[in-house]
Amino acid sequence: MPERTHDFGHYGARGIKGSEAVARQLDQLTGYVATPITAKRGLLARLHYLTKSDHARQAAREAGLTVTDRTIEAWLEGKRRPSQVSLQQIETAYRTVRRQNVARYLLRRLNGGGGTRVEIHPFNQSQVDRRFQRVLEYRSLNIRQWDTPVRAWTAEDMSALDDAWVDAITDLGSQWGQCEYVSAVGFAA
Repeated sequence: MPERTHDFGHYGARGIKGSEAVARQLDQLTGYVATPITAKRGLLARLHYLTKSDHARQAAREAGLTVTDRTIEAWLEGKRRPSQVSLQQIETAYRTVRRQNVARYLLRRLNGGGGTRVEIHPFNQSQVDRRFQRVLEYRSLNIRQWDTPVRAWTAEDMSALDDAWVDAITDLGSQWGQCEYVSAVGFAA
């Protein structure tokens, strides 16, 4: 079994870690509010999401939103505007709470029916000298258990997500090392 890549891009290859591509795809499936937080509509949508119930408020506090309920009410009523630090806290709390809320749904969908087919697109070698280029091909893989990757993504633990990705791609056999870095990973839930 090959070792993990330690010096990716040394000869000019471009790509991202497969685990990062999986995190991006899971983020896309999550369906965050598209309007930026700097717009009034985006701010209000995030605040309503974080304050719609006592459970949501508690989750927001655990995720790092440290302002008082009175301050949140002033923001919702338009009497005050959050500072840049508060905007960052709101965005971070919103993404964390949204991930936690969507994780169960994603797990059910991704694990259902025997797993989910994942398309793996190889990294870009256009800048690599021909002598050092490898023959890479599009690959697909059925991942049957998504519990560990989704749990790592929910906790924003990229190291655990990377380990879960490597565990999943070892099913490709001796060529799994070609999929550690990719240009894209695609799947649907």
